Amino acid sequence: MKIGFIGVGIMGRPMAGHLQAAGHELLLVQHRSALPEELIAGGAITCASAREVAAQAEIVILMLPDTPDVERALFGEDGVADGLQPGSTVIDMSSIDPIATRGFAERIAAKGCAYVDAPVSGGEVGARNAALTIMCGGDDQDFERVKPLFELMGKNITLIGGVGSGQVAKVANQIIVALNIEAVAEALVFAAKAGADPAKVRQALMGGFAASRILEVHGERMIKRTFDPGFRIALHQKDLALALGSAKALGMALPNTASTQQIFSTCVAQGGGGWDHSAMVRAIELTAGHSLDQARADA
Repeated sequence: MKIGFIGVGIMGRPMAGHLQAAGHELLLVQHRSALPEELIAGGAITCASAREVAAQAEIVILMLPDTPDVERALFGEDGVADGLQPGSTVIDMSSIDPIATRGFAERIAAKGCAYVDAPVSGGEVGARNAALTIMCGGDDQDFERVKPLFELMGKNITLIGGVGSGQVAKVANQIIVALNIEAVAEALVFAAKAGADPAKVRQALMGGFAASRILEVHGERMIKRTFDPGFRIALHQKDLALALGSAKALGMALPNTASTQQIFSTCVAQGGGGWDHSAMVRAIELTAGHSLDQARADA
């Protein structure tokens, strides 16, 4: 198939690579960073605009940072909507506002095209290993038609419901991930300040009921101080803002989500918007007056 892929950044790059490796022809347009040389070397076609991508592609995939980025790519000057041919499909794998997603889908449907929202979880590692969780919203037939593409990029692929449902599931996912990172950070800093080796505490907890992927992967990042993203704090803040905004519209409270958002804001105030979200531990360390680095040095 001819697949347009807009947004070949930290995660989009390996995702597009899996599609190319499976024999699909890629059409790319530069978004923010330079186009990956390996995709160009593999035969990807460079286009001058998103409109040009859409005019040639059967499927257009978006993997962009935020709702305004998706809106510009779709409906801005020389955007995807200007080039779409009837019968084409737009797949948005970004993590954006569910309500905006439904509006975008209506505008694309008016052009005789299908729309599937399919945000992902699993980070850069999941993208590289084609092991992403993909949460989908859309028509059953549209989903089944593009599911083989998802199977090249992910393992756990679920149609949640109609358009926008995938984005709702992703917001829920980001609430759980953020609160778990905060819990792991608190636990490890508590252990370190109480005089225990946080690395050994983590190792012990991995064999009990507290075991989780967050404790396994992000706990290790916290101890080893490997905070290169990954998934940037600024992006996770964006996702929690979607959660809090949606909660307000629904007339409900998300108290722990709100407090975790403030902890992320503490990191951003320290210049950490670009840190991996596991670096939330640095904010917890500030409140404790004790760092995991100290515990490692003391050991």
